Amino acid sequence: MNESSSALPADLGLKLRHMRTLHNLSLKQLARTVGCSESMLSKIETGKVNPTMTMLRKLVDTLGINITFLFSAEDDRDAVVHRAGDRPVIGIGQSRFGAGIMLERLPPASPQNLLEANIHIVNPGGSTDGAFSHVGEEMGFVLEGQVTLVVEGTAYELSPGDSFAFRSERAHEYRNDGDQVARILWVNTPPTF
Repeated sequence: MNESSSALPADLGLKLRHMRTLHNLSLKQLARTVGCSESMLSKIETGKVNPTMTMLRKLVDTLGINITFLFSAEDDRDAVVHRAGDRPVIGIGQSRFGAGIMLERLPPASPQNLLEANIHIVNPGGSTDGAFSHVGEEMGFVLEGQVTLVVEGTAYELSPGDSFAFRSERAHEYRNDGDQVARILWVNTPPTF
């Protein structure tokens, strides 16, 4: 895995465009709903721009999908092990080092999963670019680096070994203001990413 990569999965934009078309939404309609320009949405759909975490969250919520849907690999429902180096990774947002945040999917995706777990790899300067909320519950454990987690306006400075948990309906965001990559084991239920 190349942590400095800013490449999105080749079909992320195509999947977003497909879902937009299935919902019978024009670029203009979807852009207005999620709060971006038609031009920006077109660039996301054609893979020219990485959406931020907040923008991706708005898109998947509006289109009635979750971020897991955007991972390219088709996972085996009976798989038990996901080997290091073989797990799907998507990059979102921007930082001075490429993608702002990389999501490394830990368990094989399956519609039967009640839990979802990813390693959020947050490059220096990477952030969700705004707060968002959704249904569910989440918890995390900082593996390395420093990250600022903001839940309903309260900022928490987190270091390796720190953990957190909160209801996902509470507006939340995070960022890496440091100069080293941060890694967070992040678990959600129900699967929303």
